[in-house]
Amino acid sequence: MNKTVPELANRWLGLEPENLSEPERRVLQSAVDRQPVSQNINDSLAGAQNAGDRIADAIARVGGSWTFILSFIAFLTLWIGANWWFLGRASFDPYPFIFLNLVLSMIAALQAPVIMMSQNRQAARDRIDAAHDYEVNLKAEIEIMALHEKLDELRHSQIIGMRDEIARMAEQVKRIDEILSKQRTRS
Repeated sequence: MNKTVPELANRWLGLEPENLSEPERRVLQSAVDRQPVSQNINDSLAGAQNAGDRIADAIARVGGSWTFILSFIAFLTLWIGANWWFLGRASFDPYPFIFLNLVLSMIAALQAPVIMMSQNRQAARDRIDAAHDYEVNLKAEIEIMALHEKLDELRHSQIIGMRDEIARMAEQVKRIDEILSKQRTRS
């Protein structure tokens, strides 16, 4: 196997070294160094979150769950029931529940940007994961090509060895045939 990044770039990727992207250069260098490129992205990203990020993720996790949806339906049912049936004319928020609409609008106004922040972070994490997956896949392809190359070299050397052995055996058969021919002519 070649030992330099430019040689590997030409051989396996068909690229000149100056045309390599940074991930491709990193993968080829790891192939030269015989080092893995895989790593746990979650470990490196977990330490990069601040308190606001963790709160936004928690709100998005809770706000997107069936528990929250069912609990909120129960809350709305209790609110409407308490204001319509139980309290009658002395209700806190009579029909058409204007205060409830205000509360729901404020919750939606706050919850939507928080969920979008969490989704943006998840999209960034997905892009990092995709880039890392590309590097791992490229490294796997390079290693497979290296194995094929080694197998081809091994097969070629075996064929050369067998050819030489056949030539040696053919020479022996020829000598034996000459000896037998001489013996037949003498008899």
